[in-house]
Amino acid sequence: MRTLIKNGTIVTAVDQYRGDVLIEDEKITLIGTKLDIQADKVLDASGKYVLPGGIDVHTHLDMPFGGSTSADDFETGTRAAAFGGTTSIVDFAIQYRGQTLHHAWEAWMKKAESRAVTDYGFHMIITDLNDQVEREMDALVAQGVTSFKLFMAYPGVFMLDDASIFKALLRTGKNGGTICMHAENGGVIDVLVQRALAEGKTAPRYHALTRPARRVPPRRAAPCPRGTRARRHRRSRRGSPRSRGRSSRSPRPSRRRPRP
Repeated sequence: MRTLIKNGTIVTAVDQYRGDVLIEDEKITLIGTKLDIQADKVLDASGKYVLPGGIDVHTHLDMPFGGSTSADDFETGTRAAAFGGTTSIVDFAIQYRGQTLHHAWEAWMKKAESRAVTDYGFHMIITDLNDQVEREMDALVAQGVTSFKLFMAYPGVFMLDDASIFKALLRTGKNGGTICMHAENGGVIDVLVQRALAEGKTAPRYHALTRPARRVPPRRAAPCPRGTRARRHRRSRRGSPRSRGRSSRSPRPSRRRPRP
């Protein structure tokens, strides 16, 4: 099927000009001015912008979580996206514990088939990594599913242990896949959430406040464990490291007045 869009203001990554766009079988095949080509459908875009559709690479449609399900399914979510100019989405197919990756992918494809009104694809959420799943990662990359989501949060639901995360990183280093990492400390967050609930702090803003982004100052670093050869250096006022019994400079004279 041929569709010809005429007289629109075409916007690309580098240009903006008035012209026509020819689409054949859902692919743009020609961009020009005053195109005189037979088409099944001709759209007059005079006074309108013609620009590429957006791609949303992080959506959660028809997703069960925490006893509820996300408000939009693949029909309502992609329909709203299309009205806003987004024509492609990448959602997340969840591998629940004990499942194979292919089983998860097929289950989420069924949710989207015959419902989505835009193009769609999937990242794979891995919650259970074993030798078989690692081999499946290779197969999925070969089939075009090239990104995998790993979680360091949500213990007992999505969270992977460090060894599994490391193995997944090594695997994608070989098969060319990409790891998307949810990088939060799930155990610490759970403690902060329980404390907030106990104090009656349930307003939406506490979702952020129970997930603080902070860096521990060097002066508050924990001492090195006994039995290791690591040493903790102190810093002088001038910022240079000093070890016990040695100093790169002579001590500075005290400027304090003697007490009476």
